[in-house]
Amino acid sequence: MARYGTFVEDGVIYVGTADGPLEVGPLSDALDAVGGHSWTISYAEEVTKRHPDLDTSDEGLIIDVVDSIHAMTHSDRFVDTLAAQPTAASSADELSPRLGLFVGKLLENLETGVS
Repeated sequence: MARYGTFVEDGVIYVGTADGPLEVGPLSDALDAVGGHSWTISYAEEVTKRHPDLDTSDEGLIIDVVDSIHAMTHSDRFVDTLAAQPTAASSADELSPRLGLFVGKLLENLETGVS
């Protein structure tokens, strides 16, 4: 099963595909959507109460979001879904559907970690 990497070139996020790079959108827009260049690991009180054996030793660790983007890999299915999304936003203050889908996966990775 193929996995495709992510890279940033000239301020634009790209995902590899079998047919070459797929443009996702501007890095600056993705960073704005997740709150900046850094992400601090935290655990909600309800999560730690529900899972008392959860290892929270990484709480407070600061992650570089751009490094996280570079570390992301994607399945054929995700890449196909990403490619099918429009690249234009409906207004200037919104993300394009393609970038929005990518940012959703990025946030999921930042919030839950990558196994």
